[in-house]
Amino acid sequence: MYKTVFDTPIIKPFLQPIARSLFKLNGWKIVDRSTGSKKYILIGAPHTSNWDFPMFLLIMMELNLKAYWLGKHTLFNWPFGALFHWLGGLPVDRTRSTNIVQQCVDYFAAEDALIIANTPEGTRSRVDRWKTGFYHIATGAGIPIALGYLDYRKKEGGIAGLFQPTGDIDADMKTIKAFYRNVSGKHSHRYDKT
Repeated sequence: MYKTVFDTPIIKPFLQPIARSLFKLNGWKIVDRSTGSKKYILIGAPHTSNWDFPMFLLIMMELNLKAYWLGKHTLFNWPFGALFHWLGGLPVDRTRSTNIVQQCVDYFAAEDALIIANTPEGTRSRVDRWKTGFYHIATGAGIPIALGYLDYRKKEGGIAGLFQPTGDIDADMKTIKAFYRNVSGKHSHRYDKT
């Protein structure tokens, strides 16, 4: 995988203390219960605000993690394409019948350590059901799902833990979504807690 902000000399050591200070000044607690795993798909929910992305980047800096994220391919056009790549973006073209799940499984197979972040809602707007691509990536790659979150009410965020999929998608999705019922996004009315 390519170099990002998370492994850029000078920038990373400069941004880490800034991230730490910003969280401390605003009363946020950052949690990492990923138990040192080197490969996982990191889901982030609820995703209700544009602020979720810079918060995600700051949390990754604070936790000293290098994460890539999936974004719609149009984000990577000029003039901001190079910036989004540098911030860890992996473009996804939803208009084509490309197998995004298999592409991600292949990424995991090729790397000794890799974190790919994904928002199961796929948008900041309210949705009736989550997309399940992250689940299929995890089962295809044989990796756990990290439960990433931003709880704006509690002022807490990070990784709540790792979930190993069993292959029973219906039961596993219920278990995963049960954790997020008590998490409050920035705009909680945009999140369906069922």
